[in-house]
Amino acid sequence: MTLVVNSGPLISLARIGQLELLPALFDDIVLPRGVFEEVTQDSNLPGAETIAGAEWLRVVEILDRKTVERLMISLDEGESQVLALAQELGATAAIDERRGRRLAASLGVPQTGTVGILLLAKRRGLIPALTPLLDQLGANGVHLSPRLYDEARGLAGEL
Repeated sequence: MTLVVNSGPLISLARIGQLELLPALFDDIVLPRGVFEEVTQDSNLPGAETIAGAEWLRVVEILDRKTVERLMISLDEGESQVLALAQELGATAAIDERRGRRLAASLGVPQTGTVGILLLAKRRGLIPALTPLLDQLGANGVHLSPRLYDEARGLAGEL
């Protein structure tokens, strides 16, 4: 399965030391050039050095600039690039922002986010428990609504 990743899930997974889940879960991890530059330009960003040197990801130039420009009416450039590329490749978009996820759904682009990636890792036995990682996300400045937190724990069988 191909996953086109936005900066939010990359930084969130890096903050909790779980970037290695991506190549363990997905056959092809793709970053639009703009997202790659966003997450690697500042070496102080969580995961910047790992992502810059990761052989498990592919950095792709966006060919369909018109779609990106159209999407930028509602989204930032990184999210717009992710959705345009996911649509072009028939891939899943990894995006955390609610607006981006809604737009992805309206475009028929399958999507997941940081929590969805962690849930998949739990289901596949790559992590022993979800709750400690959700707690680490919160402790590292990643906001999860109480509803999402509880729903994820329920789906993981950890309530």
